[in-house]
Amino acid sequence: MRTFDLTPFYRSTVGFDRLFSLLDQAPGESATGYPPYNIERTGENAFRISVAVSGFSQNEISIVAKENTLTIKGEKVANENSAGKSEVLYRGIASRAFERQFQLADFVQVKSASLENGLLHVDLVREIPEAKKPRNIPIGTSAPALQNQVEKAAA
Repeated sequence: MRTFDLTPFYRSTVGFDRLFSLLDQAPGESATGYPPYNIERTGENAFRISVAVSGFSQNEISIVAKENTLTIKGEKVANENSAGKSEVLYRGIASRAFERQFQLADFVQVKSASLENGLLHVDLVREIPEAKKPRNIPIGTSAPALQNQVEKAAA
């Protein structure tokens, strides 16, 4: 059984950041854990999901981001050219269809995807809208309260 301990990431989040807990839950996973994947933090607001998809080509993999769900599907296309030439005696390289779903936190968008050396890399970025970003509120003195103090002192 493969589990990932995301406890170190929880230390850097304060109660309201659900990204890692949502990614950790990952509904729709098969019991076998196929295909294996990694989740990395590549920057303050940047993340990468790497999925091992050896044997799959770009046209056999689809990536769909809908609302807060990222779905990665792979379906092997039968190769008619090699069917007549050879017979597989042992199949150790998995080529079965798969579907992985990841729940994304609010404001997390898919930036790009690339396939290299049998790994599918999906880069994510959290882009918080300007209206939702924290603002510094200046602390000033209240003019009416100061005026009342001056009047009381004069009386």
